[in-house]
Amino acid sequence: MEMALASAEIAAHRGEVPVGAVIVDTRTGRVVANCSNQTISRNDPTAHAEMLAIRAAGSMLGSQRLVDCDLYVTLEPCPMCAAAISLARIRRLYFGAYDPKGGGVEFGARIFDQSSCHHRPEIYGGLHESKSGELLKNFFEKRR
Repeated sequence: MEMALASAEIAAHRGEVPVGAVIVDTRTGRVVANCSNQTISRNDPTAHAEMLAIRAAGSMLGSQRLVDCDLYVTLEPCPMCAAAISLARIRRLYFGAYDPKGGGVEFGARIFDQSSCHHRPEIYGGLHESKSGELLKNFFEKRR
């Protein structure tokens, strides 16, 4: 989670919403992706940290399925990212701050609770919640 927080800080310095995501291959313990939000720099609304990390890990491992991988992200994934996590068959999801407004896991759409969801990862929320939340709070305070 420390790596994801560092990536989130880098995103904030670039003017992106400070969210970082890291994917670890649990078979080897190796980090296979370390990304942060790039929606502004890529002019791509889907360039969330989780989406970029899933793409990078799939490419690195040569598979669309990341069944032996865990995802660490600083903010509760939105519905789009939660759906991608399910499709990628991520084993475990660890996230920092909860997102009552835009979350798709514990709040909002609750993607993993839908009957149309084919895979539900193990979920662990609230890791480094205060640090993750503080990054977001400071970022948006500066933008107001």
